[in-house]
Amino acid sequence: MKTKIASLFVIALAVAGCHDTVNTVENAQKTGQRDMQSDLRVVTDSSLDRKVGVVGINTAMTPGGFLKVQVELLNRTRSSQSFNYHFEWFDQNGMQIGGSSTAVVSDQIDGKESKFISAIAPLETVKDFRLKLIAGQ
Repeated sequence: MKTKIASLFVIALAVAGCHDTVNTVENAQKTGQRDMQSDLRVVTDSSLDRKVGVVGINTAMTPGGFLKVQVELLNRTRSSQSFNYHFEWFDQNGMQIGGSSTAVVSDQIDGKESKFISAIAPLETVKDFRLKLIAGQ
């Protein structure tokens, strides 16, 4: 009788443990906190905006005092999306630095995937940015 009860108890535990769970491991001490910002410094053309969205923007200063920007994108479609992007940089007065000298980068993002794009400001005087995303060919 005891073995039947023990067997039923083991089966009950096994069934109870059959939930769809995900085991995750993370640091208890959060030393790498992301400073995600929700803002309008990203300009996207209308055709790409329907397919690829901005999840968040993270900014930090490099040890040398340069602004570093990281933008997380999410492809909302099932197909790969090509796009071009470039950063524009601004000083503390909102004046654009570098004009159109920043390079346009071609990239793509796979369907239903997220991707980080990043850049470091060209000068220490840069205090803000704008990211332009354009649908690729």
